[in-house]
Order: sequence, then C-alpha cells, then structure tokens
Amino acid sequence: MTGTTTTLDRFDGHIAGLGTAAGLRVVVGRWRRSPLGAFTDVMAERPDGHRLLLAPGPAVAEFVAATYTFDEVRVVPVAATVDGPRWTVRAGPLAATFRTGGRPPLGLLLAAVPTPLATSIPWVSAIDVVARRVLPGVRTRGSATGDRDEFYCARDMHRIVAASVAWDGVDQGALTPVDPPVRFGFGSTPAGPSVVRVTTLIRR
Repeated sequence: MTGTTTTLDRFDGHIAGLGTAAGLRVVVGRWRRSPLGAFTDVMAERPDGHRLLLAPGPAVAEFVAATYTFDEVRVVPVAATVDGPRWTVRAGPLAATFRTGGRPPLGLLLAAVPTPLATSIPWVSAIDVVARRVLPGVRTRGSATGDRDEFYCARDMHRIVAASVAWDGVDQGALTPVDPPVRFGFGSTPAGPSVVRVTTLIRR
C-alpha cells in the first residue's frame, strides 16, 4: 500500500494587477520568500488574448507554468524595484512604472485581520464565497493545473493611481481596470488596479 505525500508551498509577497487603454493586462508577482527564493515574475495577457509568462529563470518558469496556463513562456531578466509608493518593473518586452495610493475600504478590512487567521486555509476557503459575490472574477481558492490546490491569502491592498506601461517599446496608454479578467488560472486580480499584500499557498 503506497501513501500519498502532500506538499504545501508558501509564497509571501505582493501581486500588482493593472490594465491599459491598449488592452494589455499585466500581473506582477514580487515574492520576498518562497521555496524558489526571492524572485519577481510577470504574467501578461495581450489584447488578442495571448497569455505570456515572463520568468527570471528555468526553475521559476517550470513551477509557475505547471500551476497556471499560458500560451507562451519566456525566460528573461525580470526585475522590480520599489521606492516608497513607486514601482519600476522590467521584464523582457515590458517596461512599467506605477505609483500606489491609499487603501480602499477592502484594504482596510484585510489589514485588520490577524496574520495567523488571514493565512489559514479554513478562513480563506470561507471568504471565497464572499469574494465571488463582491469582486467579479476574483477567487481566494481553487484548483490549479498539475493536480494542485491554490489559496490566496490577501492581507492588505493599495490602489494603483498612476502608471506608464510600454510593451516592445510601444506605449500602452492610460491606466485602466483589469477588464476583461485575466485567464491564467481559476481567478483574476481585482478589476481595480491595485497592489495586494498576499500569502499564496499551493497544495500539491
């Protein structure tokens, strides 16, 4: 009789999501602690629906591509620097700067939840019902590819209030909501451009 081993991977960091007038939607994951070390990766969906992963190395590319769905995976230099409210992201064809502002009401609520509760699977599973009703496209738990279960433990949120985004040197226009929702996994980032402080748990 063979037993089954379950692994729970924990990624602590921030997810930034924004849209542009040209139709490009970008999700930046800046992970300070993870089983893969500290890294930044970028998921982008072009106006034609083409989904790309921009990963800083083969190990990140392999893990992320085994968890989410992409039409193309590129291993390229990826860097994100944060100076107060200002983010600067460079990843292959992407050059982006954006600035965060205050917390929306949801951010105030998230920040008030104690960390042990906010990062517990029962809590995240329970609030998924609420997230589905009040944040179109957003899920806090679901099934990823590769027989993996994923849990998004959101712990804080700040609005993105200004952005400059270029793709292959072409300006992508004004900051817009993430609309339509991105299609990398079972859920999207919030429609309102934002940076979310998050702990992501992946059970495999």
